[in-house]
Amino acid sequence: MTGSQIRALCREGSFTGPTAGVASGYTQANLVVLPSEAAEDFEQFCRFNPKPCPLLEVTVPGSFEPTQLAPGADVRTDLPRYRVFRRGRPVERAISVEDYWRNDLVAFLIGCSFTFEKALLSAGVPVRHIEQGLNVPMYRTNQDCHPAGRFQGPLVVSMRPMTPEHAELATRVTADLQQMHGGPVQVGDPSALGISDLATPDFGDTVQIRPGEIPVFWACGVTPMEAIARADLELAITHEPGHMFITDILDEAARHDAR
Repeated sequence: MTGSQIRALCREGSFTGPTAGVASGYTQANLVVLPSEAAEDFEQFCRFNPKPCPLLEVTVPGSFEPTQLAPGADVRTDLPRYRVFRRGRPVERAISVEDYWRNDLVAFLIGCSFTFEKALLSAGVPVRHIEQGLNVPMYRTNQDCHPAGRFQGPLVVSMRPMTPEHAELATRVTADLQQMHGGPVQVGDPSALGISDLATPDFGDTVQIRPGEIPVFWACGVTPMEAIARADLELAITHEPGHMFITDILDEAARHDAR
């Protein structure tokens, strides 16, 4: 299915699941929506931390249409699920945020590692959460992001188990894909990131790790959610982890631009 077809299903409420492996070939994006008075600080946070927060598009205040990534789309309705924050606390997990929309809200679309998974599969690297029909496991780390204004917090990473040979290949495949988080931030040693138990991710699902496999960690677009939780904003909206906005941009074009 195309990005527009998936968005139509989201808009009518008939698709509400994770988007890993969905609309293969189309660029996926994390969503952050903030009041305009916080937008400058958050954009600077993204500039300071491009690995977890590669900016793809920023809308003008009040606009819910990402005109560069998906003209005609609506970020209020076209994601499978959303998370709504009040004063840093999640207050609702919704399938539409139309009732929350205001004329001062700014939407940020941030690159997602789900986009590079087609490249991994094409290179012969299995992706376990897709194999198992699960959401990717995500973990808070002991590494702090560079703060900007009111935004600060830890790096969040996604994890994919692989053989050492596949990990080396995956590193080469993703190294130049900076709009999709680029190469891994850590290979093989979760303790280096302060992760003590791979079986209990902070977000997403637990996936099988087979004998001879090692965990491979990429920077994750859930990182801004941790910064929002600490920023004490009156209102903020994000995607539900693993439930992305699917654009009209072909990921092959994004990979070509990266090269």
